[in-house]
Amino acid sequence: MKLVDCACIIRSKNAGPTLITIDILFDTGADFEKARNSQRLTEGHIAKRYGLLIDQVRIIAYPPAHALKIVMDRLIVAGTPGDRDVYGAQQHGPLLDIEL
Repeated sequence: MKLVDCACIIRSKNAGPTLITIDILFDTGADFEKARNSQRLTEGHIAKRYGLLIDQVRIIAYPPAHALKIVMDRLIVAGTPGDRDVYGAQQHGPLLDIEL
């Protein structure tokens, strides 16, 4: 099952000029736990997809809301030359096809 098939919301946004957050919300606790325990949704796997070091990615689980928050460093500071997504609104794309 792909992440996009079991998450009801996957969105990204700025968390200041040097960080991006990705929110992943699930309708059910079962889907949340499947994603939370997946070996394909880890700091190391996400870092590889985004060209980051493993210590530049943090995953925060919030079980009461069936939610995961991924916080990661931006490769380019928001608003500087070369930044193509100043609001960070399109940064969740590389996660959509992850097989859980």
